[in-house]
Amino acid sequence: MKQVVRYQKLHERAVPPTYGSEAAAGADLYALLEQPLTLAAGETALVHTGLAVEIPVGYVGLICARSGLATKRGLAPANKVGVIDADYRGEIMVALHNHGRMHQTIADGERIAQLVLVPYLTAEFTQAEELSDTVRGAGGFGSTGSK
Repeated sequence: MKQVVRYQKLHERAVPPTYGSEAAAGADLYALLEQPLTLAAGETALVHTGLAVEIPVGYVGLICARSGLATKRGLAPANKVGVIDADYRGEIMVALHNHGRMHQTIADGERIAQLVLVPYLTAEFTQAEELSDTVRGAGGFGSTGSK
């Protein structure tokens, strides 16, 4: 099922999100740069897309890494997954981080991340004296084993 999501081009050269295939979950986001951007190893930069979106209420826009860019060049969102709330109307910007050991250059119009739309639930948090028991209980990091 397709959900209509309105977008606004904040710059004439902005490229609308596009899906790489019919069954793709994430729509590619494109860099909007005046000149190529070089990120040194360990450096982070905010990369403009020139787009604003109107995420429907009940959905969140998740900014995720493009797997090829992350694995081949070490470039991925600095915060791992960015969140665009339904009430945000500003420009989508990607905090792109170079996790690699070499400088990487991003060109204008290059695909830099992907936008995944996901339905979500909001909660009414209620304080309790105790919580229900589970097999795992309070077991933390690694408590379910390594295999």
